[in-house]
Parts: sequence; structure tokens; C-alpha cells
Amino acid sequence: MQKLISRFLIVFLLVSCSKKEIKEKILIVTSNQHTYGNTKINASNHFAEIVLAYDEFINAGYDVDFVSPKGGKIWVGYIDNTNATQKRYLDDEAFMSRLTTTMSPNEVNTSEYIAVYYGGGGAAMFGVPENKGIQDISMAVYEENNGVISAICHGSASLAYLKTKDGKYLVEGKKVNGFPDAFELMDAEYYATFPFSIQQKLIANGGQFEYSKEGWDDFSIADGRLITGQDPTAARSVARKVIAVIKQL
Repeated sequence: MQKLISRFLIVFLLVSCSKKEIKEKILIVTSNQHTYGNTKINASNHFAEIVLAYDEFINAGYDVDFVSPKGGKIWVGYIDNTNATQKRYLDDEAFMSRLTTTMSPNEVNTSEYIAVYYGGGGAAMFGVPENKGIQDISMAVYEENNGVISAICHGSASLAYLKTKDGKYLVEGKKVNGFPDAFELMDAEYYATFPFSIQQKLIANGGQFEYSKEGWDDFSIADGRLITGQDPTAARSVARKVIAVIKQL
């Protein structure tokens, strides 16, 4: 009997460790873009949307990796030096070096991840949504790992082309959010470079787009394993919703 119990415990531990290896990593998707389209207007990844979510994931015990379409360096902006969390990460050389050495899609082992988080900022509109490698990674995490897909602000642009194995858009029939048209400066030069309106594209693909008309008030939505937030103020709440859903899987 003792031997039987010992064997059971060994098998249980092996299975648990195997699941643990797959279930504890989160992938943050970023963009290599440095301008709005082909203009000379600077574009970047939104620093707060990266580090506030990263901070939540790390504090909850998850490992976090970064990927971009080309790998290597990404540009960050919209930095608030008066924010304690942002300042802490800005002063963290090890962390900042990770933003110069992001993985390329072909370096990502999808079996290691339980969630994907698309960061925002103007740069997120370029290079990421149409990248087939990143699309494949996201849908493998969602469908094969039974994982979570999440996005914040302009990061929701990357949901536009995601399709399930049966050919349906991921957002079809789901409540979804992102930076809405109501808050875009649609007559501005930067906006003219956007490949599409996030709100209009997600609606066209069957998404039930919801947003806060007040704005900048920590608005986010969880619809099953799809989690989205409206603007930088929702970065932490999106991350917390991701963590809550993971724990229920």
C-alpha cells in the first residue's frame, strides 16, 4: 500500500509540474514602429500600459516575456515620471534592457503561455495587427492552451484579424473594448495614417463594442477568455481580470 501511495504521489507531482510549466507565463505583445505610418511623427508603445500590467502579472507570480514583430528594440513613450511604478521600472536597468531585446514571433514557444496581453500606444496600430506569426501565437494560446487573450487601448487593433480554427473572428458575438472613435482626433495628421478605426473594425467583425463615454475612468470588459480595456487607466484592471480568469481555468 505504501509503495502504491508513493507511486501515486510521484505521478501527481510530475503531472502538476508539467501543468505548472505550461500555465505560468504571460506574453506581452509590443510594436517595433517608431513613426505614425510613413510620416515623421513619432509613435511609440505606451509605457504605462506595459509596466502597470507587467507589475500586476509579476506580483501575482507569473513569468512575463515580450514579443514584437521584428524582435529586438521597441520604443516607449507617454512616460509619467511622477508615477511611482513607472519611475521604478524606468530606473530598473534589467527591465529596460528587456525592451531592447524582445523576442521575434519565431522565438516564442506557444506551449509555455497561458495568456497574451497586447499593449497599446500609437505604435500598436502598425506591424502587429497584420503579423501572421503573432496571430498564430495568440490563437494557439487561446485555443490549444485554453488561455486568455487581452488588449488595452490601441492594442485592441490586434484583435481585428484574429480568427478561430472554424474561421470565425475571435470577437464575433463578444463584448469588446478598445480606444473608441469618440476620443480619437479623427481630423489629426496622426489619425490619417491609421489602417482602420478600432471601434468600426471590431464591430464589422461581429464584436459588441462597449465603451465609457466619460473616458479615462478605468473601463474594462471581460467576456469569457477575452479581456479588453479602453485606455491607460484600465491597464491594471485588465491585468487583474486576466489573472482572475487564469485562476478559474
